[in-house]
Amino acid sequence: MNKLLKIKKLKKNYHTSKEEIVAIDNFSFSMNDGEFIAIVGPSGCGKSTLLSIIGGLETKSSGIIKFNENIKNIGYMLQQDSLFEWRNILENCLIGLEVKKQLNNENIRYVKALLDTYGLKDFKQAYPDSLSGGMRQRVALIRTLATKPDLLLLDEPFSALDYQTRLSVSDDVYNIIKKEKKSVIMVTHDLAEAIF
Repeated sequence: MNKLLKIKKLKKNYHTSKEEIVAIDNFSFSMNDGEFIAIVGPSGCGKSTLLSIIGGLETKSSGIIKFNENIKNIGYMLQQDSLFEWRNILENCLIGLEVKKQLNNENIRYVKALLDTYGLKDFKQAYPDSLSGGMRQRVALIRTLATKPDLLLLDEPFSALDYQTRLSVSDDVYNIIKKEKKSVIMVTHDLAEAIF
């Protein structure tokens, strides 16, 4: 299989005025193209920090992170859906394309097709406050997929949902990811969620 990502002896320290805090210490792993990897651990153990470093939002203190040359784009789905309440669902899904200056007819058609395919066809012009928590998470995922990421990072994507909704939405999200053939690293504190 094709190696997508290799991390060796990754370390991340935070400095306060009084002390040095080790968030990640000597972390190594590799992942193949097409894999879905779940990293499980309690709150505060450095899971989100790891994703932030992989996603380029934070710098590492030391270690090696090596991406396959085919990785041009990384998508990052946060714990909260972070939808803009003043933008309708379609407009929310187009934000990443706007930021990357990739908003064109082909990409807009792609986003509309994702919304149609994954149960949001009739909600393109609706606003986030009219959607259930599960629907909002699907919108957040489609917004992340809109930029066609080569690697998808999921940071506890279901933690804000109640248990029943979490089961339903995690099933939806997994099916979307599988159908779209995405490589994924998900972090969670919930072992059952990781296994599911």
